[in-house]
Amino acid sequence: MGLNLAQKIIKEHLVSGEMVPGKEISIKIDQTLTQDSTGTMAYLEFEAIGIPRVKTKRSVAYIDHNTLQEGFENADDHKYIQTVTSKHGIYFSRPGNGICHQVQLERFGVPGMTLLGSDSHTPTGGGIGMLAIGAGGLDVAVAMGGGPYYISMPKVCRVNLKGGLKPWISAKDIILEVLRLLTVKGGVGKVIEYAGEGVKTLTVPERATITNMGAELGATTSIFPSDDVTKEFLKAQGRESDWTELKPDADAIYEEEIEIDLSKLGPMAAQPHSPDNVAKLSDIGKIKVDQVAIGSCTNSSYMDMMKVASILKGKTVNPNVSLVIAPGSKQVLTMLARNGALADMVAAGARILESACGPCIGMGQAPSTNAVSLRTFNRNFEGRSGTVSAKVYLVSPEVAAASAITGVLTDPRELGQAPDIEMPKAFVINDNMVVSPAPEGSDVEVVRGPNIKPFPINSELKENIAGKALIKVGDNITTDHIMPSNAKLLPFRSNIPYLAEFCLTPCDPEFPKRARENGGGFIIGGSNYGQGSSREHAALAPLQLGIKGVVAKSFARIHMANLINSGIIPMTFSNEADYDLIDTGDELLLQDARNQIKDGSVLVLKNKTKNIDIKVNVVLSKRQTEMILAGGLLNYTKLQYK
Repeated sequence: MGLNLAQKIIKEHLVSGEMVPGKEISIKIDQTLTQDSTGTMAYLEFEAIGIPRVKTKRSVAYIDHNTLQEGFENADDHKYIQTVTSKHGIYFSRPGNGICHQVQLERFGVPGMTLLGSDSHTPTGGGIGMLAIGAGGLDVAVAMGGGPYYISMPKVCRVNLKGGLKPWISAKDIILEVLRLLTVKGGVGKVIEYAGEGVKTLTVPERATITNMGAELGATTSIFPSDDVTKEFLKAQGRESDWTELKPDADAIYEEEIEIDLSKLGPMAAQPHSPDNVAKLSDIGKIKVDQVAIGSCTNSSYMDMMKVASILKGKTVNPNVSLVIAPGSKQVLTMLARNGALADMVAAGARILESACGPCIGMGQAPSTNAVSLRTFNRNFEGRSGTVSAKVYLVSPEVAAASAITGVLTDPRELGQAPDIEMPKAFVINDNMVVSPAPEGSDVEVVRGPNIKPFPINSELKENIAGKALIKVGDNITTDHIMPSNAKLLPFRSNIPYLAEFCLTPCDPEFPKRARENGGGFIIGGSNYGQGSSREHAALAPLQLGIKGVVAKSFARIHMANLINSGIIPMTFSNEADYDLIDTGDELLLQDARNQIKDGSVLVLKNKTKNIDIKVNVVLSKRQTEMILAGGLLNYTKLQYK
């Protein structure tokens, strides 16, 4: 029996476990990346582990999220990251060098390697044939120290691409179609592997758009083969020696297969407020547009920017539209400046932002009240833009640029002939914004600003876990709900005590106060609880508030892992209908908790207020069980080194 692409890389990196879907495995990690929103915590955790030097082939710290320096906090965190990475053998990508996933793809990604990143869109690396996975910062810290990364062996879903895209249709439309078919929960426990003749028609940046936004499927990761297209891209980046061919065996087995005829796709958009609320532009209609934002790790490549510049050239942005554009990297921005495309954008009336995440994570450019904002981003959760009343649509760069000119949601095919943009034979190479670490053994002072506070560490699990149901929420609660991410709060990513005061406030402004007054307790959730970002702050802030367990219908993969890492018990209802048996304020008790967790996956949670027993599942591997008993991954890891 042949192996598919994902299985080949996993087999090459397998440390422990059986490659049977659903079984826990561990894999060796070749590369890691962090960004500044999650990186500060990851490096504080790495320091707490106590390993002097990273043991990966390459680890890179990027500054791309918290770049708005309204106060000292972000700049202080940047200085901390630069000094701590220098000390421990990690490369440092300075602010202005670009978005982590774009730069990693351009300069560091290697086909066939494993990449673990403290950002949920790390699967972008699958565009060049990496097994690239998003995780919490503590998991990345352990991987930097040489520890393996543990996951459930994923199923592999083959997406067979037929034919080729018609003019004006883009890679964004492909991934929107996949989201329409599978939904935001359809990729859970799976790797999405792209195959078929249509793959050859897609450039590496187009493939990266698809793997990037595959994170919205809830998938472990997405991956394309490494072929001649990959080789040409790496050659143009001056990295041809990093290329290796990587493809599935002819008789590879897949647990699931879907087929998409690229020639039949048309322009689409994800409507508010979910990436899978996808519809054809023709069905949405010509709605008035107030803002257009082009960029993000999904659509900020040189090819995307050149298409946008070509559409804007010689035209003027509609007077009722605010157009902002953020090239994805210094490389992209430099090339646009040299060939005149940047001037075409500016002349049309675009506002050029720095090469950073910016509005995608709510760092500036919040839309006006009740505005319609078209964005080439990957998420449109309610309020993520910084304006709760805004309606955000996710679209391709072509749709975004066309709509910026007309002032209404526009099918770009109405503009006539599509621009013919070719991949460069050679990209501009200048890595002067990447700082190499100090030589091993150097005396490096790690600079810590006053905003950096100790992070919470759990204690060993007690025999009895008791507390109130402090809040009850519905389905698809995102990490943006649990730990809001906006321009006002992002500077406090290294200050968990402060951030905790905003935990779950989009759902209930009184939650932090209630949690403190009751000495902690439980969170009750619906299905897909913890969807979205990899930010472990969505587990650390509840831990700071004394949360002992979360009972939900189901969990998103990364958030569940982060809860376990923090020693917070993730429980699912054995019968989803039992969700209705718990109300906010009910007194809950997990009696004999240590033995219950040791003995099996089905536990009894007593609702003392209603005097009923509720069966809940706690599906943990042996290692995860030991982690929960120890009070989290950090405590567990320290025990391993004793």
